[in-house]
Amino acid sequence: MTETFYFDAKAMTAFASDIFEKTGMTRADAETIGHDLVKANLRGIDSHGVSRIPMYLERLDRGLVNPRPNITVKEVAGAVSIVDGDNGMGFIPSHRATDEAVRLAEKNGIGLVGVHRSTHFGMGALYALQAIEAGYITMVFTNSSPAIPMWGGRTTFLGASPIAAGIPGGKYAPYVMDMAMTVIARGKIRLAAMKGEPIPEGLALDVDGHPTTDAAKAFEGVCLPFGGVKGSVLATLMDLMSGVLTGANFGGDVKSLYFDHSEPQNVGHLFFAIKPDLFMSLENFDARMDEFYERIKQLPKAAGVNEIMLPGEPEQRREEERLRTGLPITENVIKDLQAEADRKGLELPAYDNKPLNEAA
Repeated sequence: MTETFYFDAKAMTAFASDIFEKTGMTRADAETIGHDLVKANLRGIDSHGVSRIPMYLERLDRGLVNPRPNITVKEVAGAVSIVDGDNGMGFIPSHRATDEAVRLAEKNGIGLVGVHRSTHFGMGALYALQAIEAGYITMVFTNSSPAIPMWGGRTTFLGASPIAAGIPGGKYAPYVMDMAMTVIARGKIRLAAMKGEPIPEGLALDVDGHPTTDAAKAFEGVCLPFGGVKGSVLATLMDLMSGVLTGANFGGDVKSLYFDHSEPQNVGHLFFAIKPDLFMSLENFDARMDEFYERIKQLPKAAGVNEIMLPGEPEQRREEERLRTGLPITENVIKDLQAEADRKGLELPAYDNKPLNEAA
């Protein structure tokens, strides 16, 4: 087990922004990525947070990611557009695509935007939250590099390919769903491997196809789909809709973020935005969302459960807590960040071995 230290979220956002600007990105793009990575840490999705900075920097340094992409948006039908990400960091074309989907939905009631020539786009909830903030319902699809087998196969073929969705709430929390098609996100296995921690049984196989609790062997091997064949079927849908449909790589061709430095990834994404007041007034929709929320809070609880929460509510509460206490970052991740800071001529933000503002 490694020791954990705590960083102020604003300071870490500034550091992450500075380090990406050093790669040649515009300040605006660098700040977007810095914000997005820290947002993942704040919501407790540490596998998609600042621990990924060294890996992203390596791909930028190798020329596999374009630091100043010429992102283009082309409307191909009344409510449909395609975004060419020009091999930029996936966060940037994905935010642009979400904005475009909202623009189309404002005009047509629904908007659909595909993205090709993109790269890993971080935490899928980023784009669900962006659409919710604009007042829209959304679904977010992506494909990714091979991580799980096609059902019945023994080698990786399909990506973990998460799906995210968001529905604005009324006066209560919105619905925010973000989940991979694996039993556990591959990034979480990677983080466990970095920490030297084992993983539970039933999550992955090693390279020889044997079940393993060794996170490092699991990361090099095969993740298992959640729900058996059902997870595999959903991962197939993500690859077809995000890869085949958009013109991105598909069918095992998306290059690994971790292991393959031969060429750009060409990840595909698909973003839906839907006006919540298509079938009723917005006031009525908000009232119905409030009623739904109140009903789940009144449901009988299973043994050992203190509260039933809407998807996304635990992450929202964790974000509120970590804004007070700081981001918990393990010492091995700090070591990697310090090495990158030294290489770029920057200072790592100050940190403490106990939560910040503990009295708050």
